[in-house]
Order: sequence, then C-alpha cells, then structure tokens
Amino acid sequence: MAIDHVTLDVDDIAVSRKFYAQALRPLGYDARVEYGESVGFGDGRSVDFWLARRGEPSSTHVAIAAQTRDAVEQFHEAAMAAGARDNGEPGLRPQYHENYYAAFVLDPDGNNIEAVCHRPA
Repeated sequence: MAIDHVTLDVDDIAVSRKFYAQALRPLGYDARVEYGESVGFGDGRSVDFWLARRGEPSSTHVAIAAQTRDAVEQFHEAAMAAGARDNGEPGLRPQYHENYYAAFVLDPDGNNIEAVCHRPA
C-alpha cells in the first residue's frame, strides 16, 4: 500500500491556498480541485495534497491506498477491533468519483485515517 492523499487542516483556506500554490510550484504541484471548503493540489498524475478549513476538533487526515474493496473492509474491521472510533463505514463515496470506495476511522488521538480503493468492484 501507499499513501493516497493527505489533508492538512487550515484556519484560512484562501491564505493557505496562496501559500501552498507558491511553495509547491517548484515541485510541479498546483491547485487542481476545489471541493467545498477544501482545495486539492497535484502534479498532473494525482491530487494527493489537500487543504481543508479547520473544523473542531482539528485533526490530520491520511488516506492509504488499498488494492481492493475487501482490503478497505478488512482495514475498517481491524481498526475498530484495535479501538478506533468509526468515522465512516466502508462504502462508495460517489461525490468524489464513481469508484471511490473508502472507510474512515478516528485513531486514539482523533486523527482521521482512511483506506481507499479507486478500482471498480
């Protein structure tokens, strides 16, 4: 597996968008997607670095790529057994794209950890 994307909570989306647009430009990243109060940066191959307006409580979001939907389900089950709090049961998230199958848990510190499969069933 690999890190699929990371989301940083920020206080001011406009200020952070401007900062990261300038800071990440030399790395080939630019703003590619805006979704609600978040913006996704990428290098043309993927959008893997996100900024989101800080919510309460604030947390870091890390999504780990899964090869299958079954692996997403196994992740969720194992994390819950390890003491995680559910933050989104395994299922399709078509608001992102038609094959976005993910599960979300909160770790002991409240960080939002996701397993995501982008492949069709």
